[in-house]
Amino acid sequence: MVAGELLQEHARPGSAACEADKAEAQYQDLAVRVTEPDAPQADRELEKEAMLPGERGQSAQTRLYWRRFAVLTVFSLYSLVNAFQWIQYSIIANIFTHYYSVSSVMVDWLSVVYMVAYVPLIFPATWLLDRKGLRVTALLGAGLNCAGAWLKCASVGPHLFWVTMVAQIVCSVAQVFILGLPSRIASVWFGPREVSTACATAVLGNQLGVAIGFLLPPVLVPNTPEDKELMGRNISIMFYGTAAVSTLLFILTVVVIQDRPPLPPSQAQAVLPTGPAEDYSYKKSIINLFRNKPFLLLLISYGIMTGSFYSVSTLLNQMIIAHHPGEELNTGRIGLTLVVAGMVGSILCGLWLDHTKTYKLTTLIVYILSFIGMLVFTFTLDLQQLIVVFFTAGVLGFFMTGYLPIGFEFGVEITYPESEGTSSGLLNAFAQVFGIIFTFIQGTLTTDYNPQAGNIFICAWIFLGIILTALIKSELKRHGANMGNSKGQMVPTECPSEKISNGVKLGSSSSLAHETTL
Repeated sequence: MVAGELLQEHARPGSAACEADKAEAQYQDLAVRVTEPDAPQADRELEKEAMLPGERGQSAQTRLYWRRFAVLTVFSLYSLVNAFQWIQYSIIANIFTHYYSVSSVMVDWLSVVYMVAYVPLIFPATWLLDRKGLRVTALLGAGLNCAGAWLKCASVGPHLFWVTMVAQIVCSVAQVFILGLPSRIASVWFGPREVSTACATAVLGNQLGVAIGFLLPPVLVPNTPEDKELMGRNISIMFYGTAAVSTLLFILTVVVIQDRPPLPPSQAQAVLPTGPAEDYSYKKSIINLFRNKPFLLLLISYGIMTGSFYSVSTLLNQMIIAHHPGEELNTGRIGLTLVVAGMVGSILCGLWLDHTKTYKLTTLIVYILSFIGMLVFTFTLDLQQLIVVFFTAGVLGFFMTGYLPIGFEFGVEITYPESEGTSSGLLNAFAQVFGIIFTFIQGTLTTDYNPQAGNIFICAWIFLGIILTALIKSELKRHGANMGNSKGQMVPTECPSEKISNGVKLGSSSSLAHETTL
């Protein structure tokens, strides 16, 4: 699946005829008719609906499998639990501060450790995804998530803060093997007309986990400062429940998730190798991505937006309590509103992208509206009207959280045929870096001055992100491969070596050089 060191160059004029003949022979070999005599007619119609018009019955052999929905569901659920474990401390920070007798900064670290762990580990994690595939990476993510959840059960005690920190570090390592998978799952399992929606759904699981993390902890662990023993029992119930769910999802991951379907879901996947080529270089793939100027701009703009979301989510309890003391339960509900609105935004944006492919325009519009939403949230937070905060948080979440899958898919489009896991991993790494920086600076401004000062700092950075997004040159390479394949326009420019790519023989060279046009 990894494209490795694919080169993009034009054929030399002197060998044009030879190259044209070889290209024609290659695509004659690729033009295999799909025949599934045992599949019901309804299944065939559903598969055709998810394909682009030019792909139906043409070019390489492709098929959609019902198993893709099970893979997406299981991944989304264990991603949900991991996200829940990230935010479960911060949303009741005042309670954990009292229970463990530590400062609020130490409780903030239980959230920040997720971001810190991601940055150094993303490179080995994406290397593992490229080399060992989706299944091994998914098993590591679900397994470590389960282990961290059980370790938290042993941390219930006023003097066991170090145990809960170790458990949270284990969960943060699990996150490294989770956050980069949505675009990989969408690309290798779903057709071109549903790939953006599938990616949005996979991201949605993580967002839903954050939403539940805002809602459940204040309900399960009410503030009982006069009775630490009762507080400990309530924390224990939350931890054991999370561990039980994590164990079930790890078992489902073992049973359900596979590297890829027997036949590729799209022409863009059909022409990519099912595994890394002998001459594949992970280092070269990283270098190619950093030489891609549109992707560099996206890295920074995506990091700013997602880092802002991480910072606002982590500090939401402190911001709300500063203006509305004693409203821990409503703080959780406000966080829930923020994320649920974002989930709706994610799905709507995914559906929109699948039908229009207007990646840059959609990204820019959502970015601008997120900036407006952040401004409104900032200047209405101190109005002493919680209903206003609920509304502004919902508007902010709809656009800010809805941006996350758009950034993933835009990154895959402008970096194709590089690995989706690598591009998504880098996007997440920059998001974590910005998240760490923003959380500490906004937290300091919130503590030393007021929440408004911290929010204005975030607004200034989001405005910069708008400018960077406007500068991105939009070149939809993956979409071009899907359309070009169906029309025979994806023309190889070198004599390839014979390789097996998703069951389809490609020609023979150490690398497959090609040019994609619409």
